[in-house]
Amino acid sequence: MRLRHIYSLGLAAGLATGLAAGYAHAQQYPARPLRMIVPYPPGGAVDFTARLLAQRLGESLGQAVVIDNRGGGGGVIAADLAARAQADGYTLFFGTPASLCVAPAIQSKVPYDTLRDFAPISRLVVNPQILVVLPSFPANNVAELIQVVRAKPGAFNYASVGVGSPQHLGIELLKARAKLDILHVPYKGGGPAMTDVLAGRVQIYMASIPGLLPHIKDGKIKVLGVAALERSQSLPNVPTIVESLPGYEYVGTWYGMLTQTKVAPAIITRLNGLLNKALQADDIRQTLISHGSLPQPSSVEDFARFLRSDCPSWARAVKLAGIKPE
Repeated sequence: MRLRHIYSLGLAAGLATGLAAGYAHAQQYPARPLRMIVPYPPGGAVDFTARLLAQRLGESLGQAVVIDNRGGGGGVIAADLAARAQADGYTLFFGTPASLCVAPAIQSKVPYDTLRDFAPISRLVVNPQILVVLPSFPANNVAELIQVVRAKPGAFNYASVGVGSPQHLGIELLKARAKLDILHVPYKGGGPAMTDVLAGRVQIYMASIPGLLPHIKDGKIKVLGVAALERSQSLPNVPTIVESLPGYEYVGTWYGMLTQTKVAPAIITRLNGLLNKALQADDIRQTLISHGSLPQPSSVEDFARFLRSDCPSWARAVKLAGIKPE
């Protein structure tokens, strides 16, 4: 009995020491710059939002938050890098549905498990997707686009930021519902895709509002529809796709911050508080809204619940779009 008592006391002391060490580490954090892995190249909506929040987060932490753009693979390359990083709170992942929910649904094997390998910190924003073409394209709404494409099967193509991206799924669902023949041209990010759209090398594009709004204001592209359940506050006069195509289903895109599952809870809680504070700041909030994003700060627990429910929704969208696992 005495040996068991001594063992219990030793185990309790060890646990207390470990908890104290973790707390002390969190108190000293951060002692050096952080890295924020972004799954797309510079120039797109994801990169813009990541840099905006990285700057504010760095100011709050007293350390720089360095952006590490790792495009390609539908976000899998970046997600894998983030999942395998040391779990010390110094590597953050700017997650999107493409890498966290869609890739596991369309690839037979990805090198990480979203719910097992990532610790949610906070949901950040939601971004409605919009369908756009050049001003010279002979359609001014989704109904007219369908007529034009049906008249010339295989004559048009569309850009996306990769297989399984929200843009890819959004247009594949449009193709499936309207029975259209359009060629998919994938890119590694929104910047390169937008360059070819503006140059006329691809005719049709779907992307989130933040990356497209400047070009809309400059008259370089025109919007045909919003891929959401409701019209966008940024573009209230633009109808939703479902208004022209009843039965169209689409899963909205979002951005969230994550880290590795073994990062100290105290660090995750601190990062959550600072990110939520940034999203609620008037200047950050207005900047995001003016670019078409809706800030959505959340608790760690709320974001975890959201991931558990949203990823199955994306898997259903993949099935509806007829995309087969690779």
